[in-house]
Amino acid sequence: MTKQQLESYRSMKEEIAELKYKLNHLGQDDSLIGNDVIMDYRSGYPVPQSVVGYDFEKEWRLKTRYREKIAQLEKMCLDVEEFIENIPDSMTRRIFRLYYVDGKKQKDIAVLVHMERSVISRKILLVMLSG
Repeated sequence: MTKQQLESYRSMKEEIAELKYKLNHLGQDDSLIGNDVIMDYRSGYPVPQSVVGYDFEKEWRLKTRYREKIAQLEKMCLDVEEFIENIPDSMTRRIFRLYYVDGKKQKDIAVLVHMERSVISRKILLVMLSG
């Protein structure tokens, strides 16, 4: 597990929520309504006619894209959560949860777990170097 993967956990969780919102509200605005021009030859001459309609193909493509991205992000989040839960030391596991999942600062974590900030930093560094 890389530091970048751990640090992007909260952002991925937020992106999942945003994509789920978009998926649930797709088509509720006018973004999937389009228009085109066709030529009407009924009179013998081409007469442009405007055609307005709902783009079902675009809706399907967007829904598929959103679902695939959500699944990918959920897998990545699950990997981060499993990595943290598999840390053998209870205190280090707690520190990782507070730091990477909850987004607390090291100085705030130090107050919560009754340690110095430098000890918190060292514990995080040791796990990152060993993994």
